[in-house]
Amino acid sequence: MMHYIIDGNNLLHKIKNLEAILKKDKQAPREKLASMVDRFAAGKNLKVSLHFDGFENVPIKSDRIRIYYSNKNTADEEIRNEIESAKNSRNLIIVTSDDALKQFARKCGCKSVLSEEFASQLKGKDEPDEEDSRIKSIDNQEYFKKLFNDKRK
Repeated sequence: MMHYIIDGNNLLHKIKNLEAILKKDKQAPREKLASMVDRFAAGKNLKVSLHFDGFENVPIKSDRIRIYYSNKNTADEEIRNEIESAKNSRNLIIVTSDDALKQFARKCGCKSVLSEEFASQLKGKDEPDEEDSRIKSIDNQEYFKKLFNDKRK
């Protein structure tokens, strides 16, 4: 079984709409990323570890992925520890754009995927942003007139 180990903060900064939210709120983009990764893992025979720097705020629930917080360490240190403790490092796919972590993964026999590439897989190459598609699907004037009972039509 393939096991993805994901550098969560690194990946957050490669997804524009999540990075924008991250400046104001750490929890919401983490939850959204976990949801995206959860959908990615759906129906696939794989294991996923998602690592974040810092401390857990509100627990993020997921049935398919394990979410780790580095607490006083860095997420990179925790990822290195997970790689070192793996029974078969050839089944590991490390998702990061951090050069030192990629080098460490290669030395241990792991595959690595750039966060930018994985972000494209999560989003889907031809899939528009969820927000953009919602905006396009709403006829703004009529929707808001109905919403606020505007009788001026």
